[in-house]
Amino acid sequence: VVFAAVSKFSDPGSAKFISLALTLTFLAGVYQLVLGLTRMGALVNFISHSVVIGFTAGAAVLIATSQLRHFLGLHIPPGESFLHTWQDIYLQIGDINIHVTAVAGVTLISLVLLMVLRPRWPGMLIAMVAGSSLALLFTLLGSGGNAVTFVGELPSQLPPLSRPDLSLGALKQLGSASLAIAMLGLVEAVAIARSIATRSGQRIDGNQEFIGQGLANIVGSFFSSYASSGSFTRSGLNYSAGAVTPLSGIFAALCLAVIVLIAAPLAAHLPMPAMAAILLVVAWRLIDFHHIQTILATSKRETAVLLTTFFATLFVELEFAIYVGVLLSLVIYLMRTSRPGIVARVPDPATPARHFVTDPKLPECPQLKIVRVDGSLFFGAVDHVQEKLHHFRLRNPRQKHLLMIGNGINFIDISGAELLTQEAKRRRELDGGLYLSKIKDEVCTILKRGGFADQFGRENIFITKRDAIETIFRKLDPEICARCDKRIFLECQKLPSPAGTTP
Repeated sequence: VVFAAVSKFSDPGSAKFISLALTLTFLAGVYQLVLGLTRMGALVNFISHSVVIGFTAGAAVLIATSQLRHFLGLHIPPGESFLHTWQDIYLQIGDINIHVTAVAGVTLISLVLLMVLRPRWPGMLIAMVAGSSLALLFTLLGSGGNAVTFVGELPSQLPPLSRPDLSLGALKQLGSASLAIAMLGLVEAVAIARSIATRSGQRIDGNQEFIGQGLANIVGSFFSSYASSGSFTRSGLNYSAGAVTPLSGIFAALCLAVIVLIAAPLAAHLPMPAMAAILLVVAWRLIDFHHIQTILATSKRETAVLLTTFFATLFVELEFAIYVGVLLSLVIYLMRTSRPGIVARVPDPATPARHFVTDPKLPECPQLKIVRVDGSLFFGAVDHVQEKLHHFRLRNPRQKHLLMIGNGINFIDISGAELLTQEAKRRRELDGGLYLSKIKDEVCTILKRGGFADQFGRENIFITKRDAIETIFRKLDPEICARCDKRIFLECQKLPSPAGTTP
């Protein structure tokens, strides 16, 4: 992702590219450290799994697209947009270098076969040897081998000290992208930590992860390090091997350092087409096809988030793609919470205590409507709730009394409280009333502090449904009760049978 974010400002591999990548790493670490110190670890919860999957898949496609020029041997300027790159490929399709493509193709085919037939073998290393051997053969035969470019010899030493470009121009260029990568790295690390914690029984402290990862990136940017995050492969392998402390990561780093010191000079013989083929496979493996298929089959809303983030990654600035996905996730969440469930409830005559159930086949009281609200009453839900209550009044004007069971209301704000007072006023004008039952303490406290409970009457707030029914029953029109044949409440049993019926 760092590669995709920085390549639009500089040619990959150049000194400027490396400097900007280190700057991005430094800024990402600063963001992460600040978020951790300010206890903002909960922010990662607003980046849904679908956003991460879509963003990663889009970044993988961008990485693969950027490597096609090396794979096909075409002269395409680095850092072009996704559409411009494909346009150049289309215009130069007749200029594909067969020798370059042959080296890349042999590497790609070798790697795929090894992944399928011998997954335990070091497939990438063997595939690189195969591609390099073919490039060397072309060079010896003089048959177009000059068209194959090579990576060049890497320094046979540990990563040197480095200095990020902290100039105002570089900070302005990478400020937004580094925030996106900081959030993406944190989400990835926390997701990995949670998956391991479910098996290990450990507790995850998101803020501590922010601080640790931020410090790692800040310090790492001065030691030639790119932005880091967790790894499902390494974490899973460590856990399976019995690792319980961060020392396992240190041992892995020491082993890698030894490998770098021994194998670095061999990079001079690595052809760029072979490297492009390896990166194509890496990009392919970045795409989580299993979860994409699950999302597409499970939820239309999550599918919209996934596809929007994916296409935004391809066609807009990379750093804004994750923001688009997060905003869309929040919009969908708000849309969902802005439509709390409001269901009618009636006593069940099949139970001795007349427990309340939702069954449209059972009769309702002609004078009392009973509903349960499942969701918070906040400013975004006011219109939906008002529409529902208005529909209840129009559908049965004789039900002048409304009992609202509120054990599903977790939160209420000023707009929601004003909604209740307005509904209570309308009901009183109809010689009825609004009554609340089983309201949670937090909701009741807000109603009392704001004076809303006094406006529609504290006596209309009940702890239990039994108390509410007993009180409301005394307010019903006795003439209508005398003619009613529903008799759905226990209190109705005390009334004389209506004329023409048998008790």
